[in-house]
Amino acid sequence: MITSMDINCDMGESFGNWVMGNDEGMMALITTANVACGFHAGDPVTMLDTIKMAKEHNVVVGSHPGLPDLLGFGRRTMNITPEDAFAYTVYQTGALQAALKSEGMKLHHVKPHGALYSVLRTDEALAEAVADAISLLTDNPMLYWPAPTDAAMPVAARKKGIRVVGEIYPDLQYAADGTLVIQREKHETDVGFAVSQVKRYVETGKVEAIDGSLVTLDAEALCIHGDGPNATDVGAAIRLVLGEIGCEIVPVTAVSYTHLTLPTKRIV
Repeated sequence: MITSMDINCDMGESFGNWVMGNDEGMMALITTANVACGFHAGDPVTMLDTIKMAKEHNVVVGSHPGLPDLLGFGRRTMNITPEDAFAYTVYQTGALQAALKSEGMKLHHVKPHGALYSVLRTDEALAEAVADAISLLTDNPMLYWPAPTDAAMPVAARKKGIRVVGEIYPDLQYAADGTLVIQREKHETDVGFAVSQVKRYVETGKVEAIDGSLVTLDAEALCIHGDGPNATDVGAAIRLVLGEIGCEIVPVTAVSYTHLTLPTKRIV
């Protein structure tokens, strides 16, 4: 059984008068926040307000860099070079680091967003460039990445000595190969199913795929999408079940693994 889990959520994605997600409601339910840095979402005031809220709730903060695409929420494909990928990561994460410093906080991790994440799954040159950026920005760099963590980005990160933290997504479905089935339109999450996924993963290291098969993953954190219609209900229910089964809810640290070593085979 896994003895501890980190609860993670994308935050600070509002922009000007436009509001995305329920940051205030979710902040009380999580342990780590991925904060938008202005390219796909967010703005300077939103970034600082989100950091202040995180500090109030003892939530650690990581950067959530994306492609420079506010209109498309960073989900549209762009042709970028390794130099672009390096610069985008440094620029956005550096802005967040400065904002964190203003509140006496430090950067906890980096988690790529949207189309940037998608291209980093397969493009080794871009992945190496982002890994270079992450390794230069912090003394104890960490990358948060959806499990399974065998894509180009986590592989490049490990080569640079970057701690890779796998995540499961209880509010999304999985294909039989362990990849996420991305929903294009937000809808209410089945709270009962989300809770059963988390309980199953903590107890067995597996999640149920859309075809009913069980998939073994390598995760130390779970991510809840804060813009879901019933995200706070999902978060509260997950916290409750983790407490009931004796799984501690804490942020992942840069130096220690908090759960049992899982099998390398992913499909069972």
